[in-house]
Amino acid sequence: MIVWIIFLAAILIFLALDLGVFNKTPHIISSKEAGIWTGIWVTLSFCFSGVVNWLYSNEYIANPTGIKPSEATIKYITGYLIELSLSIDNIFIIAVIFASFKISQKYQHRVLFWGILGAIVFRGLMIFFGVILINKFSWMTYLFGAFLLFTALKMLFKKDEEEFDPKHSFVYKAIGKIIPVTSHTEKEHFFTKINNVNHATPLFVALIVIEIMDMLFALDSVPAILAITSDPFLVFSSNIFAILGLRSMYFFLSNMLEKFSHLEYSLIAILSFVGVKMLIVHYYKFPEWVSLGFIALSLVVGILVSIRKGKAD
Repeated sequence: MIVWIIFLAAILIFLALDLGVFNKTPHIISSKEAGIWTGIWVTLSFCFSGVVNWLYSNEYIANPTGIKPSEATIKYITGYLIELSLSIDNIFIIAVIFASFKISQKYQHRVLFWGILGAIVFRGLMIFFGVILINKFSWMTYLFGAFLLFTALKMLFKKDEEEFDPKHSFVYKAIGKIIPVTSHTEKEHFFTKINNVNHATPLFVALIVIEIMDMLFALDSVPAILAITSDPFLVFSSNIFAILGLRSMYFFLSNMLEKFSHLEYSLIAILSFVGVKMLIVHYYKFPEWVSLGFIALSLVVGILVSIRKGKAD
């Protein structure tokens, strides 16, 4: 319990420093700044694998699945890579949402900051109940595996003309019924008064839509990592590090999204592999290095093919 408290406290402290110190004044985040922060978060995420090994070696944290420290380390890295790869789809959707609501680059970081707080809470609840379900009902692994395969097939056969329009979504219409929505932004504020009546600004609407979309993506990502391990700390920590690095990665990749158009096939391969792994888990268990190697190879191939195809085009 102490380790959980320290881990959560460290996250909250950094988020407070992020908004209160590093990004106190709204500004346009350059690709260089975003690249530096992306490098910092990726480095911290991989360094944390050493902390994981230390925690499990010294039995400082509950180990309900009885895994060895080396296995815990590999599972954490594998889970982190899965969550990081599935976050790529989030980046595409976030870009569409910001463009649709005409959110200035100056205020995008603020929206993503509060979006991450909501994502942490919701992912934590999903992981908590997901772990309980898998541990209590072993057949849930088949359900999760089938769902991941269905998602992969849906991505594979998705029509190019199917585009997501946030302004036509149920969420946008529901917000308009609860509180009036204005099309004008009021600096970095989520609400503004017009004729003494509170109105939601495009920043608030974008925030809610991003939160809802993250919940939908979590339906894929949480079962995917539960295929790797049902250890609550490993699942939660790998999820959180991927989410925390999502903001800087968005600003780093937002201007280059088209260059990584073929990365979607890597995500399909990863979801398919994890889905199959869950379906056969009671008959055959892949060695941890196979899962890690397959996921890493899928990402590398997807990135290289995207870059090569981009140059050819």
